[in-house]
Formats: sequence, C-alpha cells, structure tokens
Amino acid sequence: MNKCGERLYNGIIKENPTFVLMLGMCPTLAVTTTAINGVGMGLSTTAVLVFSNLIISALRKIIPDRVRIPAYIVIVASLVTIVQLLLQAFIPSLYESLGIYIPLIVVNCIILGRAEAYAAKNGVVESAFDGIGMGLGFTVGLTFIAIFREILGGGAVFGFEFIPEDYRITIFGLAPGAFFVLAILTALQNKFKAPSATNGSAPKSALACGGNCASCSGAACASNHAVLEDIRAKEEAKAAEAKKAAALKAAQAKKEAEAKKAAEAKAADAKAEE
Repeated sequence: MNKCGERLYNGIIKENPTFVLMLGMCPTLAVTTTAINGVGMGLSTTAVLVFSNLIISALRKIIPDRVRIPAYIVIVASLVTIVQLLLQAFIPSLYESLGIYIPLIVVNCIILGRAEAYAAKNGVVESAFDGIGMGLGFTVGLTFIAIFREILGGGAVFGFEFIPEDYRITIFGLAPGAFFVLAILTALQNKFKAPSATNGSAPKSALACGGNCASCSGAACASNHAVLEDIRAKEEAKAAEAKKAAALKAAQAKKEAEAKKAAEAKAADAKAEE
C-alpha cells in the first residue's frame, strides 16, 4: 500500500477519529439528530481539514516554531469562514440547521491535532490525503450515529419516513439520545475489544504530550516539538551506539577467527616438520 493509500485507510478505519480516537465529540453529539446534518458537518470538516493540512504543510518551513499554533488557528479560522459563507449562500437550510457548530470547527481538536502531528512534518500531497482520510472517517462516524438516532427517534432516514409515529423512541432525537448512542457504541467496542480510546487500545499518538486530549491542560503544546526532538535524538544516539557495538563485536570475532586460523596453520606446519 502506498503512502497516500495508507493515509486514507488510517483515517477511515485504523484511526477513525470518532470510533477509535474519540475526538470531536462536541459536534458528534450535537448535530447528529439527522443523517443530513451528519453528512453536512462531516463534509464541511473534511474540506477544512484537507485545505488546512495542505497549506500548513506547504508553509511548515516558513512558519516560526514559536508561533505555529496561532498561525494554524488563523489558517483554520480563515477556511472555516469561507465554508460558513458558502453554506449560507448555497445551502441555507443546512447552515441554519448546523448553526453555531460551523464556526466551532475552528477549535475542533481533529483539525489542530492533524496539523500538529502530521501536516507540520510531512509533504503537501501526503498531508492532503491525511486530511481526506481523517475527514471521511469523521463523516462516516457522524453519519452512522445520525442514521441510528434518526431511525429510532424520528422513524426516518435522510428524511424518508418508514416507521409509524407510535413506534418511535423520541428521546433518541433529543440531546440525551446522543449520549445513549455513544454509550452503547463504547460498550460494544469494549465488549468485543475493538480498538478504542476508551479501552486503551487506540494507536498511541506521536505527540510528546501523549495525545490525551481528555486530560490536556494546554501547557504541553509549547514544549511538544522540543521534547520530540530530545526523544528522537536519544533514540538516534542509542541506535548509533548499538550499531557501533555490533561493528566492534564483529571485528573482534573476525580477528579471533583469523588468529585461530593462523594458530592452526602454525601447528600444522610444526607437525609437518616433525
């Protein structure tokens, strides 16, 4: 699998931001009352993810390390404003339905997390595919939860009603229903030991802070790059020492083999003279 394909698989399946990493829970719980809302929020976030990753990757060697987080936020906020205006102009019904959660895409931890963990360290093409993969994974998660809630709470899917009103469980269309669905999903993941941040089996983050957004105090970001560099330098030094030790051991073994061979040859010569 090539690197671009790996980024798509990683975002949609292996490190799905909703089902595996449990990131972006605010829009996941708030806007998934209908499948249309889920698709709309997911695709809006995908557009911001792709273009923010692309721009940040292209500017990664220009943006000073000390101001990278404010720079990322300005880039993301600009893109979110564009998406918001486009939705308001061309899809006003979706714009009104999503409401305040469109501008809140700016502080979505998926976007800033991918900018910091991947786009700031990799090429433009790979970063764009990383954004596509994570965005589609987020869209799949939102749509799946929204379909489940819409069927149980509204007896419909994508607006097509097929369950009589008497058989609907209205609470699933309300705010508590989002927590019920998420709790059921988490329980099933833990029961079948599927990869999830709730059971400690999610892939470990490359960030120095550990990537644990739930307990983040906000103080780790400034030193994150420095700590990563220190860890990388120590690992490289350790690998170099191990390589040097292996080379010395090989040289010593070769020297001993040559000495043994010479001794055997000398003993054979002495025996021949007798």
